Amino acid sequence: MTAEQAGTPPQSQTLDRGLRILEHLAAAGRPLQAAEIGTAVGLHRSITYRLLRTLEGHQLVDRLPAGQYTLGLGLTALARGVRSGLQGAAGPWLHQLVEELGMTAFLVVRSGGDAVTVLSVEPQDTAAHVVYRPGSRHPTDRGAPGLALLMPAAPAPDDRPELQEARRTGWAVSRGEVVAGLRSVAAPVVGADGGVPGAIAVVYVDENADVSAIGQAVVAAARKTAAALG
Repeated sequence: MTAEQAGTPPQSQTLDRGLRILEHLAAAGRPLQAAEIGTAVGLHRSITYRLLRTLEGHQLVDRLPAGQYTLGLGLTALARGVRSGLQGAAGPWLHQLVEELGMTAFLVVRSGGDAVTVLSVEPQDTAAHVVYRPGSRHPTDRGAPGLALLMPAAPAPDDRPELQEARRTGWAVSRGEVVAGLRSVAAPVVGADGGVPGAIAVVYVDENADVSAIGQAVVAAARKTAAALG
């Protein structure tokens, strides 16, 4: 029985493979060699190279001088169309966070069981900063942005202690749960209907940063974003 006869729309195997490559690069959070990517997604080396060249042609992946691949800037253009109303509402407050804290600020939304970055603003006047690209994703039960998306939900007996603490303080905190060595603070954007269209977060490396001050700033940005949504 074919997929059409079974009532299931047929899938494009090539498209599926390309998307799996992008998803793996996003999950890895670091540049990868083509061989690493092929092994991870279960593809022959020649197929992996062919798909990577196609994705590179559309600027969805970048090939670094050392031959590694990373997510490309073309994803940024695609991400602009995702929940554009929310991005428009969050944009000014992300810029304000960057100016106030000198840290990379970003907006995440929930997609299934993942927190997905759809908008990111980086400092332009600091000696060094964290790059956190749109399209990056990680499970909602890991990392401050994911926990922030879960904060407004009804408490459950098996909630992580970090999630319980986030509900108490008003912001979620994580260290090295998504990318080793990076710290993050996030707060949910709670709509007028009680829904959570997204979360505002910052990411940084400074171990001596005042987490309470950062948390309050992020909460303020999340609330202003919610207010802008109406």
